[in-house]
Amino acid sequence: MIKNIAKKSLVLALLAGIGFSAVAQERVYLIDQRDVVAKSGFGLCWRDGYWTPAAAAADKAGCECDKDLLPASACAPAAAAPAGAGAAPAGVKPSGEKITVAADALFDFNKAVLRPAGKAKLDELVSKAKAIKLEVILAVGHTDRIGSDSYNQKLSEKRAAAVKEYLVAKGIEANRVYTEGKGEKQPVTGDKCKGNAKTKALIDCLQPDRRVDIEVIGTK
Repeated sequence: MIKNIAKKSLVLALLAGIGFSAVAQERVYLIDQRDVVAKSGFGLCWRDGYWTPAAAAADKAGCECDKDLLPASACAPAAAAPAGAGAAPAGVKPSGEKITVAADALFDFNKAVLRPAGKAKLDELVSKAKAIKLEVILAVGHTDRIGSDSYNQKLSEKRAAAVKEYLVAKGIEANRVYTEGKGEKQPVTGDKCKGNAKTKALIDCLQPDRRVDIEVIGTK
């Protein structure tokens, strides 16, 4: 029990350090200092590690983020808010840019060491990040389905960590870079690649799954 409390406190401290918060028990999504939920380039809300459907129903952003997973009664229409309520301050324009860097640019197959071509891609990202008032960079590592679930989870985390280490070395504040590993859970190849044997053909086919999604969020 004490270990779980300490773990949760550490996670919340990390989120607070990068300008995002899930401190209140009702909040299970990452929110910025304007109380706006952080979203991926696909419009999906970023959840914290304690998200559950029940917790999402208690979060005021639950219906916005996960309406299909909540009871219909939880998302019943509410009275309309006054015009302009919740709007971002004038002149502040949230800016999110999603960049997917394929493994052939960042990493060799089954590796988490940055290649020169990958470093060049990240240099471009650093330039863009420094051109805005940076809030956070979200880096999510992925793998293909070759190998065990546990191995691929660790590999995806190492890839995301390698990206963070490089960005920090280039001048990005460490507490601005949030990393996560998704292992083999979010392939983009679907059922396109057949077979399970680790052949060159399968490795080449699964290349799009070996990636790191990097999103820069800030204001211009």
